[in-house]
Amino acid sequence: MSLRDNAIVAYAETKVMKKSDRDVWVLGGEILESLLDKTGFEKKEIDALVMSGLTGTGGASMFWAQSTCDMLGLEVGFCEQVHTGGCSAIGAVARAAAAIDAGMCEVALCLFADTHVREHNGRNDRNYRRDWTEPYGLLGPPGAFGLLQRSYDAKYGVDLRALGKLAVTQRNHAIMNENACEELRVPITVEDYLNSRMIADPIRLLDCVMLADGAAGVIVTSRKRAKEKGLTKCVIPMGYAERTNFLGGENLVDVTRSGHEIAGRKALAAAGLNIKDVRSFHPYDDFLIAIVIQFEAFGFCKPGDGMAFVRDTDLSYKGTLPMNTGGGQISAGQAACSSHNLIEAVRQLMGEAGQRQVKDTANALVTGIGWINYGRNWGSSAALALVPNQ
Repeated sequence: MSLRDNAIVAYAETKVMKKSDRDVWVLGGEILESLLDKTGFEKKEIDALVMSGLTGTGGASMFWAQSTCDMLGLEVGFCEQVHTGGCSAIGAVARAAAAIDAGMCEVALCLFADTHVREHNGRNDRNYRRDWTEPYGLLGPPGAFGLLQRSYDAKYGVDLRALGKLAVTQRNHAIMNENACEELRVPITVEDYLNSRMIADPIRLLDCVMLADGAAGVIVTSRKRAKEKGLTKCVIPMGYAERTNFLGGENLVDVTRSGHEIAGRKALAAAGLNIKDVRSFHPYDDFLIAIVIQFEAFGFCKPGDGMAFVRDTDLSYKGTLPMNTGGGQISAGQAACSSHNLIEAVRQLMGEAGQRQVKDTANALVTGIGWINYGRNWGSSAALALVPNQ
């Protein structure tokens, strides 16, 4: 068996909320109920739970997945929490498929639920930033990505209007997405981007993701089991790869490069795809410069040509390379353990994206970005290639 012998048979998502009006386990219960209704599985048939470790709600609990099983009334044979930062959502799908292939489970719930804004407990006793970067004045991801963007600008040059185009494109998609955070569903222009206030020079407000609350999930099972259940409308994970601590053994690192150079090539090769075959792109987007760097790392364009690629490419849902058609995290809100781009890709391949539906659903490429350390690129990179069931 292999990754492609499995299928994502359903997805569910709550509306992204600036601050949740419900407890995180209530949100998780809503996701589970929705997935059971969509698939016809009974709760007792769910024998695996795979959760993202990228959660401010349960980040300090080593028993978060187990306690969630208890709260949802699940008895499982495989229980896992994935700790690869923003790679965790697609990493959860890969690990669920691997567990199914290994015979450890048959039907896996991948659950992404977080109410870090509602709770804001900050419970992390040992924290990389607290130990190693905050004492030196680098306060959070905006500062780290500010250094990264400065480095890119020094090497290649930054076109602010190209970054503004990315912001506008994603915001236009969010306006069409009813599940996007309502406070973000407001039109913006390139001038609005250029005039947005500075957060950590050169990072502007509209470069940044906004923390939000919400939940999402998918059910993964074998294609054989899916067929037995009559679940023909599903999405197949064809190729997955991740890379952690890219160039970590080098003292002087080019921070404009990322592990997607390796993970992307490996995931696409496993899927039998070339980068030119990709029909929609759903990159992890905590900051706009990260999207540009990913275009280059995956080979959509050469290193240094990312800004020109953005300028010259129609990235709208009806364009030549639809990108983050749900609005991305920047315009939908960073919620549900940063699973937004995974859920949107599955929705698109199932043909259920409504007015923002892409025309070509032959495949989709979803990415993840893990934590960001000091003076380097992000620590983990991941890529997942998906196709509709055929």
